[in-house]
Amino acid sequence: MVVSVLEEMRIKDLGVIDDAVVELSTGFTAVTGETGAGKTMVVTSLGLLLGGRADAALVRAGAAGALVEGRLRLPPDAPAALRAAEAGAELEDDVLLISRTVSAEGRSRAHVGGRSAPAGLLSELGDGLVAVHGQNDQQGMLRPARQREALDRYAGEPVARALTEWGTTYRALREVTGTLDELTRRARERAQEADLLRFGLEEIGAVEPLPGEDAELAAEAGRLGHADALATAATTAHGALAGDPADPEGIDAATLVAGAHRAMEAARSHDPALAALADRLTEVGILLSDVAGDLAGYADDLDADPLRLAAVEERRALLTGLTRKYGEDIDAVLAWAEEAHTRLAELDGDDERIEELTARREELRAHLTGLARALTDARAEAAGRFGEAVTAELGGLAMPHARVSIALRRSEVPADAEGLDLDGAHVAYGPHGTDEAELLLAPHPGSQPRPVAKGASGGELSRVMLAIEVVFASAAPVPTYLFDEVDAGVGGKAAVEVGRRLARLARNAQVVVVTHLPQVAAFADRHLVVEKTHDGSVTRSGVQDVRGEERVRELSRMLAGQEDSDLARAHAEELLATAAELGARTGGAA
Repeated sequence: MVVSVLEEMRIKDLGVIDDAVVELSTGFTAVTGETGAGKTMVVTSLGLLLGGRADAALVRAGAAGALVEGRLRLPPDAPAALRAAEAGAELEDDVLLISRTVSAEGRSRAHVGGRSAPAGLLSELGDGLVAVHGQNDQQGMLRPARQREALDRYAGEPVARALTEWGTTYRALREVTGTLDELTRRARERAQEADLLRFGLEEIGAVEPLPGEDAELAAEAGRLGHADALATAATTAHGALAGDPADPEGIDAATLVAGAHRAMEAARSHDPALAALADRLTEVGILLSDVAGDLAGYADDLDADPLRLAAVEERRALLTGLTRKYGEDIDAVLAWAEEAHTRLAELDGDDERIEELTARREELRAHLTGLARALTDARAEAAGRFGEAVTAELGGLAMPHARVSIALRRSEVPADAEGLDLDGAHVAYGPHGTDEAELLLAPHPGSQPRPVAKGASGGELSRVMLAIEVVFASAAPVPTYLFDEVDAGVGGKAAVEVGRRLARLARNAQVVVVTHLPQVAAFADRHLVVEKTHDGSVTRSGVQDVRGEERVRELSRMLAGQEDSDLARAHAEELLATAAELGARTGGAA
C-alpha cells in the first residue's frame, strides 16, 4: 500500500546551502550538524514548499535566486493527490513533484506536477501533508480552526455524527435564509411592481380590445374618411366598364369587347387559333361584367356616415393609448396582459411563501440549537480527555507542573444579527457549530491558562507541540511531522523522553527532527548530518546519511565536541543501546 511520504528535497542557493539533496524516508529522521551549518534550512525549505512567504533575504549571496524541489509519494486517493490533479498536476508512479523558486528581487514562482501554480495551492496541499513546528515558525496546531478540527477528530464518532447532521441542517438553513432575505429585501419592489401590473390590467380591461381590432379600425377609418372620393372612383370606373345611363351615346369597355367578340365569332370556324382568342374574349367579357357589378355594389354599400367615423376615431384613440404603454399593436398588448396575469399571481403568492419560509427557518434554527448543545457536550468531554493526556505527556518532557487544556467558547453577537439563542446568549454559528476551540497552557502551578502560542517560551512551545502531536496522532495524524529544535532547553532524562516520544510518533508517520541533542538523535531510524565546506557553504555532498561507526562519531561530537574521545564514544554507544532498548520496549524505532 502506498503511504504519503516526503521522499526527497533538493535545496539550491538557499541561505548557506549551495546545492544539497536531503533524502528522507519513513520513520524517524534526525538532522544534526554544527551550529550554523544550515540545519534549519531544512525547515525553511519545507516552509517554502508548503506555500510559506518568500523572502529575498533567503537567497544565497551572489545567486540569482533560490530553488527548493520536493518529491512526494502519495496514494492516488489521497486528498492532496486529488487536489493536485484537480489543479492540472500530473503524478507519475504515485509521485508528485513540487518546486518553489525565489528570485533575488523577492519574486516567487511555484510548480506542482509540472504545472505552474499559485503558492496558495502549495499551502492547500501542505495543510494535510505536513505539520511544521519550529522555534519561530509554529504552524498547523496553533491555528484555531486546526485546533477545533483536530479536537473533533480526536473526539471520534459522537462529534462526527452530530457534525454530519449539523452540516445538513446548516446548509438547509442557509438556503432558506438566503431565499427569505431575497424575498423580504425586495418586498417594496415587488409591491410596486404588483401595483403597476394591476393598473395596467385594469386599464386594458376597461377598453376590452379584441385581437387585430386596431388594424381593422384603421382600415375602416380610411374608408369613412374618403367616402366621397371612393364613391366617385367606383362610379367612374363602373361607367367606363358598363356604360353611363346619363350618356347613352358613350362607348364603354363592355360594348367594345362584345363587338370584338362578335367579329371573331363569325370567323372562328376557319382557324382554331382565332377560336381560342375568341374564347379568351368571352372570359374577358365575363370578368368585366363581374367587376362592373362589384363596383356598383361597392358604390351602393359605401357608408359616408360622419357619426360612425367619429365613433371609429374615438375607439382608435383608446387603442392607441394602450399601444403606447404596453405593446406595438393590440396583439402585443394582449400578450403583455397575459404575461402580467401570470407574474401578478407569482407576486401575490410571495407573501404566502414568505410565511412558509419563515416557519421553516425557525424550525431549522430550533434544530440547530439542539445540535449545538450536543456538539458542545461531545467536544467538552473530548477536550477533558485530551487535556489529561497531553498533561501526562508533558510530565516526561521536563514540564511536570504544566497543564494543557482546550477552552470551548462561543462568540456573542448583537440581538439583531444572525445567531442562535443558547444558554441565555445570542451567539454566532457557522459550518462547524457554535464553538471556538483554543489550546491553553498553564506552565506552572498557580499560573493562569493562556493560549499556547502566548503562554509558552520557545522551548516549551516545541515540547507542548510534540506532546499534542503524540496525543493527536492516533486520531488525527498527518503523513509528515517536522520539528525544529524541539528539544531546546531540555537535557538529561527529559531529552531521552523527547526522543522516545518522537520515536512513538514515528510509528504512524514520517518524523523529521532538527536537533542538537544526542539523546534525541539516538532514537532516529535515519541520521543525516549537515556539514559545511571550507568556504562556509553546504554542497551536494554536505548532507550525509551516517550509519554504524560514522553515527557513533557524530553522536560523540554532539556529546563532547570530540569525535575521537573514547569516553564520548562509549557514551554514544550507550545512548544507541538505550534508545534501541526503549524503542523495542515501547514498539518504537531505534
